[in-house]
Amino acid sequence: MSALILCVGKMKEKAYRQMADEYLKRLSRYGKYEEAEIPDLPEPAGGSSEALEEQIKTKEGEAILSKIRPGDRVIAMTIGGKRRSSEELAKHLEEMKVAGVSRTVFVIGGSLGLGKNVLERADEELSMSPMTFPHQLARVMLLEQLYRAEKINAGERYHK
Repeated sequence: MSALILCVGKMKEKAYRQMADEYLKRLSRYGKYEEAEIPDLPEPAGGSSEALEEQIKTKEGEAILSKIRPGDRVIAMTIGGKRRSSEELAKHLEEMKVAGVSRTVFVIGGSLGLGKNVLERADEELSMSPMTFPHQLARVMLLEQLYRAEKINAGERYHK
């Protein structure tokens, strides 16, 4: 499988970076997994209005969309997206592979979430939980679940 984990914001914490790198290393035996970061735009110091937040999400969204190719399968990571068990995710990824999807792009938004422009381009939305997580932790959690899915699809043992 070929996948891009596309995130708004930098991985600042050393511990998260180490965990993400470890999962990327483990995933490398199953396909081409890579990540790319889009700079998160600063929110105004004096607070922001809903319209200003939409402008920020739209600008971040334009940067996200510039990294997406026409044939990519785009999965937006959202709180309201479809929830899947690890086994269901593995099955879904295998189905996409069989269907000939050449690259899957998982998009993790910044603190304001994803803009409408990204959600409109997304082929589907996936949720890890109804809870909100820092984007750095969400990235590690997604990488771990992708690794778990690859192990499941390869028929390899992975702890439950």
